[in-house]
Amino acid sequence: MRRRLKIATLMSALLVPTMLLAAESGIKEGMWEITTKMEMPGMPIQMPETTIKHCYTKEDVKDTGKTIPKGDGDCRITDLKQSGNKVTWKMKCKGGQAGSGEGEMVFKGDSYEGTMKVQAEGTTMTTRYKGRRIGACP
Repeated sequence: MRRRLKIATLMSALLVPTMLLAAESGIKEGMWEITTKMEMPGMPIQMPETTIKHCYTKEDVKDTGKTIPKGDGDCRITDLKQSGNKVTWKMKCKGGQAGSGEGEMVFKGDSYEGTMKVQAEGTTMTTRYKGRRIGACP
């Protein structure tokens, strides 16, 4: 149980950085509502769906260096590829929360959907993303 909570903590820390990947693929500036759902088989209690709002500025969508996810702690994104409206990547984590994963996002104008799967300590966790532009930033 403790091991699974460590993995869930790792995934939670990676949610926002991974969502920043959206900017590189031509996402429009503005306020976005981003919903995530984490799934981990065998957990006695499933994580609830979470929704956040994030403002992508002109600078965010222009500067790839600001938009590529950095991961958390000893995690880094590798093998980042974009083809049309689809972005894929791989991730490696070292240290106390060692593991690896891969993800993809598909952009549809003012919305996107994506999935990221992470394997760590013998457990696979899947996070599903949905984002939609809801207007201008305040």
